[in-house]
Amino acid sequence: MSLLTQAYFLERYGPRLSAEQLADVLGVTKPTLYNQISAGTCPVKTYLEGGKRFADYRDVAEHFDRARLQAA
Repeated sequence: MSLLTQAYFLERYGPRLSAEQLADVLGVTKPTLYNQISAGTCPVKTYLEGGKRFADYRDVAEHFDRARLQAA
């Protein structure tokens, strides 16, 4: 996993991304993101805290690094 990718997401979003931010980063709507989470097909792990859904910046960075390697 690239530390540069991690640093980018940490600097831009902080240690965790909200569902809205994650949907934006993944290029999907919020309802689509929630459908993916429900179906178990969301490419990034998420968790609930205080009734709100979040994704850790490291998991988001890992997803983008994997996608880059698969595209090569």
